[in-house]
Amino acid sequence: MILDIAREQVLERGVGLDEAQTLEVLRLPDERVDDALELAHEVRMRHCGPEVEVEGIVSIKTGGCPEDCHFCSQSGRFETPVRAVRLDIPSLVEAARQTAATGATEFCIVAAVRGPDERLMAQVREGVKAIHDNVEINVACSLGILTREQGEELRDLGVHRYNHNLETARSHFGHVVTTHTWEERWETLQLVREMGMEVCCGGIIGMGETLEQRAELAAQFAALNPDEVPLNFLDPRPGTPFAGLEPVPAMDALRTIAAFRLALPRTILRFAGGRELTLGDLGARQGMVGGINAVIVGNYLTTLGRDPQEDLDLLAELSMPVKELSKTL
Repeated sequence: MILDIAREQVLERGVGLDEAQTLEVLRLPDERVDDALELAHEVRMRHCGPEVEVEGIVSIKTGGCPEDCHFCSQSGRFETPVRAVRLDIPSLVEAARQTAATGATEFCIVAAVRGPDERLMAQVREGVKAIHDNVEINVACSLGILTREQGEELRDLGVHRYNHNLETARSHFGHVVTTHTWEERWETLQLVREMGMEVCCGGIIGMGETLEQRAELAAQFAALNPDEVPLNFLDPRPGTPFAGLEPVPAMDALRTIAAFRLALPRTILRFAGGRELTLGDLGARQGMVGGINAVIVGNYLTTLGRDPQEDLDLLAELSMPVKELSKTL
């Protein structure tokens, strides 16, 4: 039985499940999902501890992206309600201040681009400095595909974590994006690691992939060994090629959370976009006691999230302390 194997291998020895084993968890019948979540929670508590990392995100450049990521309403290639807009620096600092007020330790600056041009880099340069000068919070960035020079500059600015999602398994990537390759994303992630920044790399579940491809993605995350994996569930956006896809059923989402924790025992596994649609309030609780140890509070880039206080109240109720800001970063 895969959960017996996982208890010895993952919980006791700290060795994550491989691709074939992860697929077995993803195929568990509904009546065993609670057992899988319980084991995933034990693994999280033993290998990560009880703390929960809280993060806020803000878009410094929204919409008008030249890429064709089929899930994304910020692509300029699709007729979506999202319009191109840039955030000014005072608004960025205020967003960081509001995020810090929730107890969050992470603030991620996101831009809808293939990769940053000089105008965006100048804006990020000014924004990161202004946040560091005015707010006690770690600054992360998500700006697409980087050159070596840009990676070095972000590191020197004090950006301590960089997000660049693989989004889906390598074998499914061409069905999700056609304007750049999975390999280009992987190269940027390797560059981030080389620069000494923390690696944040997530994916979106529910984009037409098979269970085998979900297991493949988990194994590719394990090979990358990122510091953080944000787990998103597709929230189909009007006007995008994936607008007609059905949301992931709650039981499948919970199975995925458990499976990814058992594949990645020491990684920060973060609840990200789509959890409200897919899981609702009850599912949020089950995820937090099923392997999740980080949350994004407030709204996402183009979709609404929960009230931050609801998440903070849930963490207090579950006796899970919010991770405090580390001065050693």
